[in-house]
Amino acid sequence: MKNINVETVLDVHHWNDKLFSFKTTRHQSLRFRNGEFVMIGLQQADKPLVRAYSIASPNYEEHLEFFSIKVPDGALTSQLQHLQKGSEIIVSKKPTGTLVIDDLKPGKRLFLFATGTGLAPFLSIIQDPETFDKFEQVILCHGVRHKSELAYKEFIEYELKEHPFIGEMIERQLRYFPTVTREPFHHQGRLTQHIEQGTLCELLGIPPLDPAMDRAMICGNPDMLRDIAILLEQNGFSISPKIGVQGDFVIERAFVE
Repeated sequence: MKNINVETVLDVHHWNDKLFSFKTTRHQSLRFRNGEFVMIGLQQADKPLVRAYSIASPNYEEHLEFFSIKVPDGALTSQLQHLQKGSEIIVSKKPTGTLVIDDLKPGKRLFLFATGTGLAPFLSIIQDPETFDKFEQVILCHGVRHKSELAYKEFIEYELKEHPFIGEMIERQLRYFPTVTREPFHHQGRLTQHIEQGTLCELLGIPPLDPAMDRAMICGNPDMLRDIAILLEQNGFSISPKIGVQGDFVIERAFVE
């Protein structure tokens, strides 16, 4: 087909019984902005079965990485979770999406709000030097139900700081706020609660959210997207209405969980 590339799986990592990630080859013609998504999937007998997946790897890497949930009866994920090294997968040639920093007004702090696999686009964004050139501080917030769902935690807290190109930026400018709802953890509760009650900034020891200096990106389940968007708007933030138009915050509606 003209609009897809066939890529080969290079590595598969199962975080727990519900989450996994995988890396694939990347066609040399594929260009994307960090935070964008592509359609990926598997070739079926009659037609390709594809869904929208954010690219978790930064746009300067030679491979592509994706982060997925396992849905036992999901049309695509029920098959994707059985991928192995050497498996073939199809990837669309035209990335798109609304989670790009170009669509944010200039600011000092960037808040990244994610639940579950909504973390994926932010993994590419926090590995982009331009993110740290545009914002003095980047606060990555990840809400999950159980501790085992805090995928990439070690990578964010430790490995990124050793990165040869952005390690110093990560050490100096990135803050990480993981929170868990159904198990004891040093940060507990929903992201919406932490925002509404002001505990997010209190626990991080930073000034409260301020639309004059702060920008935000949101990716996660539909309820979380709606609730955080409402909270931000109640606090004076305005959403980017469409691709190419800047706002105080952006959301991704195409996220698949």
